[in-house]
This record gives sequence, structure tokens and C-alpha cells, in this order.
Amino acid sequence: MKRCLCLCLYLRITSEFLDIWDVDLMKKREQGNTIAHHTAAYQSNYLIVRRGQEFQLEIAFDRPYQPNKDKFAVEFVIGSNPQYSKNTYVPVFPGQGPRGSWLGRVIQTSDNVVRMGVTPAANCIVGKYQMYVAVATPYGVRRTKPDKSRALYVIFNPWLAADAVFLDDAVERDECVTTETGIIYHGSHDDVAERHWNYGQFNYGVLDACLYILDRCEMPLVNRGDPIKVARRASAMLDSRDDDGVLVGNWSGDYTYGVAPTAWTGSTEILLTYASSKMPVCYAQCWVYAAVFNTFLRCLGIPSRVVTNYYSAHDNDGNLKSDIILDDNGRVDRSRTRDSIWNYHCWNECYMSRPDLPPGFGGWQVVDATPQETSDGLYRCGPASVRAIKHGEVCFPFDAAFVFAEVNSDVVFYSRGKDGSMEPVRVNRSHVGRMVLTKAPGGLTRRDVTDQYKFPEGSAEERTVLEKAEAYSCKREKAELPPGDVDLVLSYVQAGVGDDFELTLKFVNRSGARRTVEAYVSGSVVYYTGLVSSEFLFATPSVKMEPAGFAKESVSVEAERYMKALVEQSNLHFIVTGKVTETGQIISAMKLIRLHGPALTVKVSGRAKVSEEMMATVEFTNPLGTSLEEVYVRMEGAGLMLPKSKYFRLITGGASLIWSEFFTPQRAGTSRLIATLDCPALRQVHGQVTLTVEA
Repeated sequence: MKRCLCLCLYLRITSEFLDIWDVDLMKKREQGNTIAHHTAAYQSNYLIVRRGQEFQLEIAFDRPYQPNKDKFAVEFVIGSNPQYSKNTYVPVFPGQGPRGSWLGRVIQTSDNVVRMGVTPAANCIVGKYQMYVAVATPYGVRRTKPDKSRALYVIFNPWLAADAVFLDDAVERDECVTTETGIIYHGSHDDVAERHWNYGQFNYGVLDACLYILDRCEMPLVNRGDPIKVARRASAMLDSRDDDGVLVGNWSGDYTYGVAPTAWTGSTEILLTYASSKMPVCYAQCWVYAAVFNTFLRCLGIPSRVVTNYYSAHDNDGNLKSDIILDDNGRVDRSRTRDSIWNYHCWNECYMSRPDLPPGFGGWQVVDATPQETSDGLYRCGPASVRAIKHGEVCFPFDAAFVFAEVNSDVVFYSRGKDGSMEPVRVNRSHVGRMVLTKAPGGLTRRDVTDQYKFPEGSAEERTVLEKAEAYSCKREKAELPPGDVDLVLSYVQAGVGDDFELTLKFVNRSGARRTVEAYVSGSVVYYTGLVSSEFLFATPSVKMEPAGFAKESVSVEAERYMKALVEQSNLHFIVTGKVTETGQIISAMKLIRLHGPALTVKVSGRAKVSEEMMATVEFTNPLGTSLEEVYVRMEGAGLMLPKSKYFRLITGGASLIWSEFFTPQRAGTSRLIATLDCPALRQVHGQVTLTVEA
């Protein structure tokens, strides 16, 4: 009898209060959450939503929901020790007004099912939340059991004005958030080269890998809603030097124990390898750091783009000078010339508000993951306001002075006397920061954003900015050098790897008297960081000019002299200096020549339609007279093919390789297959093909 009474009492209690049967997060595309939140392209088993924007879910109870009688809450927790005070435990109460930072409302009820709308706070923590449903009873709270399938991701929302990463330009936003492939510029300012890259921010596992990066550096959860702190901390974690971050930098030319930086085709393999192995991935240089960082930022919803600065100064003492030391005859003294100017340097810009700065300094911010100098004890850089850099506000955080020097330093030539004294003899104020490029939204064209970093050379605005920077202890060369009357111009040269060519020197006499120049021509194989690998050419032409006349000298550059010393970027750097006999004037000119590599052809065959198999073929012919050994070819494409690679032990001179792979497009739209070929004797060989996939 007692057992029957207890059972009856239990049945009365359980029927009187709600019991939770099922929860549907409505993560299927046709249910609308992912389309409304611009997250349908993410390959994930979980719902992904953007903060500050309502998403819907359905809760099935054992009986119809009675608003005046039933009390329940949807709970969202993140981290191992969720707390209401730290916004890591967020209860959402429907129909009773906001009790927390997230809003909830009942949209409709149908039989026993309640459709509810939940709006995360526009500044909430970004990451992976676990969801529970809790029902209040006089006997305590009845809560759903832990279920991993009910997890969801909340990411930044550049479509929402209340979010700190809001970007109001729809075309720019589409490029900098949802576009999966990009172009990274390299080469030289007068011979721009392109490297296509698959960011792959929507690929399966990439979002988890990006969140793992924040976990690995033990970034407090309470800071993960602030894009300033996320970008700054991640700029340190993309490099392995002081925190076992994602990538190992290597500029040595020896990549035996990893993948050469020039061989990568995208970010997916790098991020997934790091997340699975828990070890830094080998190897990277600046464009790899920038490309993987771009994937990280776009994946989390922060608008970002890769930017290339041509002739980028590495200023480690804040003096806005890069020094080139000459002997008393005007010849470069390489043993004493230690400053370097990178032929180009890639960093990122991300878009966000800056409430920590005066009004007007939000928008694009420089962040740089390439380890150059420490900032607050770690190798990192930014975010630094681009507007602050342009206007010389180098005191603003973070690292604005360093970026300012990268685009504004002077190249100063010093003559070193026999007693060791140093005297400035020539200043080039326009060499550094010659051009700043990024990919234009849509299409495959580039955009020159130099005017966003600096005012025109020689303008009144530029002088004002430099004076302001000097007030913040950025020192420049102040020497007033007498104007010279002899100019030197080096010809434009376009040559391929293995070609002989001529470098033409044009000397122009603007005076009414005869002039004689004793010149020194130095040709070196250089890394793109400006460091010299080896000098392969040295010539000392003597030039005579009539009054108001000119003279030309040609220097022959033979492939057999530079090929054996060539490094991966295939860059030759020429410095011509000299002294005018009659006046003592020092003249100088510099020229970077990028040797063009052979073509890598990528073709596709078959109908470009979702879920229909196609074939991609890579073709390459060795143009050199020598064999290529240890050759790796890699290929991938966003929504088309995950990273694949093929090894060829030997490709003899003049021989060809053909590699074919089947693939099945997963998404409709325009995409690209990107391929690279890499071996110790020949790097920087890449190709791509664009295709439009039908639904």
C-alpha cells in the first residue's frame, strides 16, 4: 500500500511540472539559423552563431507549456568553472524580461514544443558553449543531462553595429570575413608577384583549432570577448619562439625537418596539424604567419586582410634610420653595414573599434605575427591603429612606433673615415614604405593602400607627421646635405631564373661642367629580408660626362655566377655607389631584381557541379639544364579539395611531370585550386585555376 501511494504521489508531481523530452538547436541549413548568421559554410557538427543576433531553438516537453505556471531557463556555460559573475554561466529566462546579459523570448508554442529565440550579448565571450535546459520545481531544479550534441559556438559578428568588429561596408565585409581564398603580394614594388592562398576558415576542424590556440596560451575566458585582446594574444601565439605557438620561423634556407615556407598552399594543414600534434609546425616566413593569422581572425569573425609593405624597415632602436656604411671611396662596407630593409614584409590588418583610443582611431588595425621584436615581453605586434600610424600618433598602443618605422624610415649612407668617424653623405627618404598593397574586394585585383599609412612624400602633412613622431622620441637624420648635380638611375630588368641579362646604369650630369664618377657596382643574392647570402658580382666602371650630358654603362650578369648561390626568393640586389671626382658628391642607387620562376600549370576536367567527381592535373617542365631532386608538389582548394601532396625523387633537365587527382566539389560558387612545386634547387613555383561550381 505504501509503495502504491508513493508511486501515485510521484506521478502527480511529475505530471504537474514540466519534463524535458528533447532539445533541437536547429543547426540544419534549411532551419535558417546558419543562413541568418552567415555561418552556413562552416563544416561542423555543431551550431555556429554570431553574438548579438537572435538564434532559435526548440524544446519538447512532456505536456504543453503554460507561461503563467511553468518556469524554465536555457543555460549556457563555457569553461571548466562556469560562474555567473564572469559571464561564463549564462541563464536565459523566456518571457520574464532580461535577467542576464543574454535575452530570450518564446516565439511560438505548438502542442508540447516551445520555439524560443535567444540573443547572446553583443560583447559576450567567444567560444564553445554547452547548453542545458533547467525547469524550476518546488523540489529543486530539474536539468537536462550533459549532452555534447547540444554544444554551440558563438563568434564575433561584423554584421552587427553593437559588436566591436562591425564593418559597415558590405563588399569589404564579404571579402574580409567570408572569402576563403586570397592573394598575397611579394616580389618588388616595380615587379609585383602574386601568391594565391587557401585560408580555409570554414574547413572542418579549423574553428576548433583556432579556439585551441587561445586555450593553449591560457587566455582568460573573460578576455575572449574583446577583439583587441584576442588579436594581440593570438599575434604572439602564431609564433613558437616564446610560447610553443603554431609556427616555427625559418629563414636559413635549410628546411630538412619540415615543409619549406614556399611550399604551403593554405592554412588548413598547418592549423589541424598544430591542434592534433600539440607541437609547433615547421616552417614559416612572414607571408605564412600572415596567411594563417588571417585564417584565425576570419574564422572567429574578425574582419581581416593580408597587407604587403614593400621595402619594410626593421627598426630595433627607434631612430627611423637604416644605415649603409661606405668607405672613404664610396664603396659599401658590408662588414659594418648591419641594418636590413626587407624587400617586402607581410602583416595583417583587422577591423575593430578602439574604445581605448581617442575617437577616430578605430577601423583597420595592424597586427603582425612574424617575430621581429618583443612587445610587453612576447614576440608580437599590434593591434596598432592605421590612422594613428599615418598621423604620427606613435604613442598609442600597441606598437604603433614600430609599424611607423617600417613605413617611414630613411636610408642613410655614411662615409666612414680611416679614423672611424662617420659622416652622413646621402639620405634617401622615399625608399622605405615605397608601396603598401592588399587584395581588392572581389575579383583578383590589388589595391594600393599606401595613402592610408602615410601622406605623400615631401608634402606639408608628411613633415608635420614626422615632427610629431620626433616629439615622441623617434629620431631622424637631421643633416642638411648639399644638393648634388649628378643623378644615377638603374634600368628596369625582367629576367627568368637561369637567364643572362644586362643591367644598365644611366649617369646624368645636370651641371655646366664636366663630371667624372668612379663607381662601384655590387650584385648580391639576397634573402627577402634584405640579408645578403653572397656577393656574385663586383665591377668598378669609370664614367665621364660632358656638361649637361649623360653616360650609360652596362654590366653583364651571367646566370652561372648567380645560380649556384640562389636562395628561395630568387632575388638579386644591386647597389651602385660612387664619388664624383670634381665635387666629392656621393651618388647611390639600389635595384632589386626578382627572377621569374617557371610556370606550374593547373587544369581541371569534368563538370563543375556539387557532388560530381572531377579531375585536377598539375603539369610542370624543368627548364633548367640540371636535375631537380626531392621535389614536392602540393595542391588544395576551398570547398574543392583538402590538402594533398605528391613526391618526385628526380626531374631531369628538360623533363616534365604530370600529377592528377580526383576531387568532388562540396559547395557551389567560384573557388580556386592552388598548387605549388618545391625543391631545394627551385622554390617559389606555383599555379592556380579558377572554376565556378554549379549547385
